[in-house]
Amino acid sequence: MTRVRQGLAWTALIALCACAHSPPRLAVAPTPTAVATPTTPTEVALPSPSVPPSSPSATAPTEAPGSTAAAEAPEAAVAAPAVEAIVPPAAASQTGPVAPPAAGAAPAGDTTPAAVASAVPEAPVASPVQYSDLFERMRGGFKLEDGDHKAIDQQLRWYANNPDYLQRSFGRADLYLYHIVTELEARGMPLELALLPVVESAFEPYAYSRARATGLWQFIPGTGSRYGLRQDWWYDGRRDIVESTRAALDYLQSLHDEFNGDWLLAIAAYNCGELIVERSVAMNRASGRPIDFWSLWLPKETRAYVPKLLAMRRLVLDPRAYGLEITPVANQPYFARVATGGQISLKVAAEIAGITPDELYELNPAFHRWATDPVGPYYLLLPVDAAEVFTQNTAQLSPDQLLGVTQYRVKRGDSVASVAQHSHTTINVIRELNDLPEGRLTVGEDLRVPADAELPAKVVLAAARVDGRVRGHRPHVLVVRHGDTLYSIARRNRMDVGTLAAMNGMQPGDALRAGQRIKVAGSVSSSGHSRSHRHVVYTVRSGDTVAGIAQLFQCSVPQLAAWNGLGAHPHIHAGQKLRIHVVRHT
Repeated sequence: MTRVRQGLAWTALIALCACAHSPPRLAVAPTPTAVATPTTPTEVALPSPSVPPSSPSATAPTEAPGSTAAAEAPEAAVAAPAVEAIVPPAAASQTGPVAPPAAGAAPAGDTTPAAVASAVPEAPVASPVQYSDLFERMRGGFKLEDGDHKAIDQQLRWYANNPDYLQRSFGRADLYLYHIVTELEARGMPLELALLPVVESAFEPYAYSRARATGLWQFIPGTGSRYGLRQDWWYDGRRDIVESTRAALDYLQSLHDEFNGDWLLAIAAYNCGELIVERSVAMNRASGRPIDFWSLWLPKETRAYVPKLLAMRRLVLDPRAYGLEITPVANQPYFARVATGGQISLKVAAEIAGITPDELYELNPAFHRWATDPVGPYYLLLPVDAAEVFTQNTAQLSPDQLLGVTQYRVKRGDSVASVAQHSHTTINVIRELNDLPEGRLTVGEDLRVPADAELPAKVVLAAARVDGRVRGHRPHVLVVRHGDTLYSIARRNRMDVGTLAAMNGMQPGDALRAGQRIKVAGSVSSSGHSRSHRHVVYTVRSGDTVAGIAQLFQCSVPQLAAWNGLGAHPHIHAGQKLRIHVVRHT
């Protein structure tokens, strides 16, 4: 009877925690463009398993973690921006707010062999600078024990037989891996954790799940806020490469401490949440059973999640044993953090740094608008060889030139909404750039407007997700009068015209008819079902697939084919332009 009661309690707990911690299927985006040449494994034919496990890119990465540290405060404006090099751990200081306990410390509490098998005492590690290959440096810092488990073998077979997934993941990892490895070493944490983004996001910083988890480390909004990752109209810290890495490692370290030094339990809790793992440990302890990861009763996804990471560990440790070859990655930083001294247009930043806008956004995916956040952080990540020229060029430009603004002279009949539409931006941007009070514009006055607000497709999608989240209570409904437009109604109700259009399933330029009913005041629940469509053009990159592009834009393959006149079995090629209908839900 006791066993039955425990089972019922456990079932209820799983259902509860799944709602709070387990985002569904992850949408993994295709390979980014215009970045350093990817590091791609070479495929060698291997026999396929008869029943392969779920693809890592199709299986839902769950708990979106975070950190207890506060988000970085805006820096004061500086006369000449400075370059902050990302240095090896010998010279680097810990980025987290609290120094972690020594890795591999003897666990307090449970001392069964199974409970401590995954925490290996830290051995002397060779200096990071002696390695020329970053993967060799990582292998020298591997600390986890995986044992002999069929679940690891199953995941390993899937990886070995899907080198295209590894190619995409490691191709993107080139940009970020050095920084992650350096931060892990500075904290004395196992370097296998640098491979966790392969499982979480395939190293795609714009990856987005249906539970609204995003970034390399897949934070959900609430957990990101809880651990200091600011999210607003301009900026989402969950995609900030430096800040999200700091937060993820803070969270993993706290889980390691909570579970008495057992890294496998910490990794499991990162996936499904510590509440589920705590409950499972308590149940096993009460029944006299072992409390290591392999003995716990955990959600199916978590039982696969930890083996995925351990399988990736084995593959990186000895790729040739599985018929693969991982191309070496230079053991040197890819990017440097460069102070901007204030808000800056990302297109201008790319131009004066001598790189493409796409490359800039891949290093700075936290910014999902045409410019950086006016309240900071006041820095950008730039390729190391572009940092110095960027600093030199910013010193020569005025604030307006850095922000990429031009002048617009108000004409009769203009409104903030119409000026925003003319400039391909939003009412909020026009008001913020000009510190405009409520009321009419003055004919003849000059307004500052963005010179070019065009964004890459992935950034447009990220911005649309922010614009589509409208919170509040029951919406007000008004009856359209003769001569009303969405812009005039938005102005009267102090709303962004894009938000008003989204609430009513319309486009900002759609015409209204007298007597039509319109929802206003931005007061529709975020769980509502009105939609707004935005069209973007996506340029196919080398390695892209139709299915991968469909996943990125959260549409189906048949929809993508229909929008672009493709056949039943669509084929695409690099450089091809695809029309995408981005749906914003409110």
